[in-house]
Amino acid sequence: PALRRMRPAVVARALAEGAVLGGYRFDSYRKNGANNDDPPGEVASLALLFERAGDLREARAGVREGTILAESQNVARDLSNEPANALPPAELARRAQGIAREVGLGCRVLGVPEMQKLGMGAILAVGQGSAHPPRLVILEHRPGGKRAAKAKRASTPVCVIGKGITFDSGGISIKPAQGMDEMKHDMSGAAAVVGALRACALLRVPMHVIGVIGAAENMPSGTAYRPGDIVTSMSGKTIEILNTDAEGRVVLADAIHYARVNFEPRAMIDLATLTGACVVALGKWATGLFGNHQKLIEIVRKAGDATAEKAWPLPLWEEHRKAVRSEIAQLKNTSGRDAGSSTAAAFLAAFAEKTPWVHLDIAGTGWTSKPSAYQPRGATGVGVRLVVEALRGLRDARLD
Repeated sequence: PALRRMRPAVVARALAEGAVLGGYRFDSYRKNGANNDDPPGEVASLALLFERAGDLREARAGVREGTILAESQNVARDLSNEPANALPPAELARRAQGIAREVGLGCRVLGVPEMQKLGMGAILAVGQGSAHPPRLVILEHRPGGKRAAKAKRASTPVCVIGKGITFDSGGISIKPAQGMDEMKHDMSGAAAVVGALRACALLRVPMHVIGVIGAAENMPSGTAYRPGDIVTSMSGKTIEILNTDAEGRVVLADAIHYARVNFEPRAMIDLATLTGACVVALGKWATGLFGNHQKLIEIVRKAGDATAEKAWPLPLWEEHRKAVRSEIAQLKNTSGRDAGSSTAAAFLAAFAEKTPWVHLDIAGTGWTSKPSAYQPRGATGVGVRLVVEALRGLRDARLD
């Protein structure tokens, strides 16, 4: 009875999403492909029956949309599941470029020389301990595709920003060995940005959307940044480094500022596997949701409900902002264990400034060790469908 009350497109979209997401397998490194005991993988066909012939066209549109969204989420899963030796920052940038070419997105990649000229001392500090230099990746979707992209700016964009730490050892403040293998997933925010922009292009979302990815590898070495260092971000704000394992927010400091000053967006959404504190608070069942604009927070929360990618609002108070002020620099990259997810968000808020902004902490939802109905073990691709749904909510919203 409940299905009868739903539009055919909604039912068809949900079925397509479930089938494509449930059929996902990351088995490209198995010598002979999937084991015979594994459940079937990719969906070959999907049969839907409707009572009225007139429902068929609407259902086909729903299947197409659901397939694009789920396949884009699987693209994000693939990126996040890649081992770190196969996906350093330069390779992440190269793959983003390839996906952009396939679907008609604009793409630009900044290397170390360009970032040095821009004064991106934050992302450069995080990446300086690795043999694999950092990258900044910019993806752009405009309504109308490549031709419109060459024309004068058609609309004020929304920026979607992703943390892309391709491997996080913790750096000098090194992590425990147990569970460190999962730190290949520390670029799940970046993967979600790639997937969401891909979906925007294929669905021809009628909005100007720009993705910005800060990609770096956080490694200990003789050239690594150290606890006690002070780095100068692109914004000019100085950051006291108290823990090199709080590196994601340092990378995002430059990525958020770059997006804000270069594109003057009407709104910004960032996604990051940022804090273990968020996992303690919400477990693996919800993404932490923070922001500086209540209407934008509510749009994103509703998008999470609509896509079964729940996002739960957490506090971002003046006390949290004060907690990340340094006595010897303008900011410090950690203030200890208390309210760790809120103080991390407060650090990012200093770079978002007055632009309407939402931060999604996907540390608990970016990957899983417990398979479920349509989610195998590994990367979830969380954020792809949520972001696309949030963009729809933003399309006609006034954020004044």
